[in-house]
Amino acid sequence: MKTSIAIIGSGPSALMLASMLDTKRFEVTIYERNMAPARKFLVAGDGGLNLTHSEEVDELVPRYTPSSFMERYIRHFDNQALRAWFAGIGIETWVGSSRRVFPRQGTKPAKVLKAMVDHTLEREVKWQFQHTFTGWDAQGNLLMNNTTQDIIVKSDIVVFALGGASWPVTGSAGEWRNVFLDKGISVPAFAASNCAYRVDWSKEASKKLAGHFLKNIVVYTGLKSMAGELVITKEGLEGGAIYALSSELRAALLKNGKASIKIDLKPSFSLEKVIEILSYPGKKTDQLKKYVRLSETQLAMIKLLVSKDDFMDTGRLAALIKAFPLEIIGAAPIDEAISTVGGVSLDEVDEHLQLKKLPNTYCMGEMLDWDAPTGGYLLQAAFSMGAYLADHLNKHELSR
Repeated sequence: MKTSIAIIGSGPSALMLASMLDTKRFEVTIYERNMAPARKFLVAGDGGLNLTHSEEVDELVPRYTPSSFMERYIRHFDNQALRAWFAGIGIETWVGSSRRVFPRQGTKPAKVLKAMVDHTLEREVKWQFQHTFTGWDAQGNLLMNNTTQDIIVKSDIVVFALGGASWPVTGSAGEWRNVFLDKGISVPAFAASNCAYRVDWSKEASKKLAGHFLKNIVVYTGLKSMAGELVITKEGLEGGAIYALSSELRAALLKNGKASIKIDLKPSFSLEKVIEILSYPGKKTDQLKKYVRLSETQLAMIKLLVSKDDFMDTGRLAALIKAFPLEIIGAAPIDEAISTVGGVSLDEVDEHLQLKKLPNTYCMGEMLDWDAPTGGYLLQAAFSMGAYLADHLNKHELSR
């Protein structure tokens, strides 16, 4: 008789797990609250489905917080393994100029998702839609609601892949948190990550700068930095270069109610080089435009936010170009964030992602309390955890 496995949720980690479990040994059923699978995966792909990043694994691991937790799963099933797996189900990938990995050009997210779902169906994985997890009964069985009635689901092994609390429109709202808390499991509150950050722009700066990009810059906060680009919004800043600093910014905001960043507007030039250029005869604006080669947006930001005295002082202006200070006064709300931190405490699971308080019950994906920037790292981690857990379950006996 096969061992039954119930997977709760149908996001990337769940799909990978279901695709790699030994279905000759296990009877696998995926329970999804929506009428279709992986809605957040589809929404995330609207702007280009970034499946992973092509960095070497030694570069990849430090992108995660805490990297000591995630390293085991990333090294077990890294980005090269992921690309090979996708190729095996008919989804070829390519590396963009940013080193991010995408499906072959012209391949829409819906096609990628269909290939993953079809792969589970080929392996006789069962699907149950419109089934919402609501808790456990006195015997430890799962309680579900299928929109018409409450039902009990008995399963030898349960794997939760319930997601975080970002993008609630997709069904990822973190509503399960209170159920886990009632079970005595530590679940730190969710907080926004990879989100926009608020800056107290003047009305004039907000009006003139909003919607424009700061490209080829480096953002610093504390000892951490990230190269990339930013989008200036009416409320502040967003984009990959600041998303990657979410952990540090979130900590500073929590502690001080504000956070400081500095932007190197010309990372290809040293401070000395900028000072040399600004010492040429002529108007500062011409020097910045022709020789430092700042963009129109960068010039506008300097003129709007730098005092006349600082603008006319060569040393102070050069220092500002290399470390333009801005104060962050808040983060976007969770429902506008790309991802969240919080969720099941990592102390609650063992190295195989099994809940220490509930034998044969596992948690994986964004519902665990870890963090990573955008750029393919989030999806890579989800896929890696699914693959790791599948390999573990395929090799080990049921805990008694």
